[in-house]
Amino acid sequence: MHYSFKTKGICAQKVEFDVEDGLVKNISFFGGCDGNHKGLAALAEGMAPEEAAGRLRGITCGIRKSSCPDQLAVALEEYMKNQ
Repeated sequence: MHYSFKTKGICAQKVEFDVEDGLVKNISFFGGCDGNHKGLAALAEGMAPEEAAGRLRGITCGIRKSSCPDQLAVALEEYMKNQ
């Protein structure tokens, strides 16, 4: 299932991903730091949404209260809540 999430409080405006056979796939961020997003996507690819969200939730970026990893966790949690 394809999922799109409008981020809050970070440079990227949106994150999209698929969940296939219970695993996160095809993670894409729109806006922000391309290299970091590619690295984050490569690390979370193939994880169960619960595991990825648990590892990424609460990570901050500088003085911001959130980060790209944290917003991916929020998106994954919202996806799971709506299933």
